[in-house]
This record gives sequence, C-alpha cells and structure tokens, in this order.
Amino acid sequence: MAAKRGVTKGDMSVREAGRKGGEKGGSTTKERYGTPFYKEIGRKGGEAVRDERGHSFYEEIGKKGGQRVRQLINEGKRSGRR
Repeated sequence: MAAKRGVTKGDMSVREAGRKGGEKGGSTTKERYGTPFYKEIGRKGGEAVRDERGHSFYEEIGKKGGQRVRQLINEGKRSGRR
C-alpha cells in the first residue's frame, strides 16, 4: 500500500492520536511525572501571565468575576420570588 501524505501503514492519523490521548485525560502524564509536574507548569504559566500582563490584569479579572457572581446571585433571588 502506498504511503499517503507521509503516513505509513499502521501509523495513526492526527485525529486518531488526539482521540486516543483524550480518552486517557492526562492520566499517562500524571503517572509518568506526578502531581508536582502539574503544580510546576501551573506556577510557570502564572508567572508568565504576571510578567506579560502585570498586576492590573489580575485586578480587572477579579473585579469582573465579582460582578458576575453578584449578577448570578441577584438572578437567583429574582427567580426564587416568582
């Protein structure tokens, strides 16, 4: 059988690989590297956002989150009165 776009017989497509990886939900990575791995990449990601966007970014998203919570509480109170 001739190779199609560089894929040889027996290899899986990108779609198949993504589906297979999605089934495991990160369990293979967790087994291989452990929970500290996820904590470390989270810390690095947080530091990168902090360095790129600064303190005011966190103030802004915190304010938006608080406003959304307030809105949801008020909507819940209104729907309970009906």
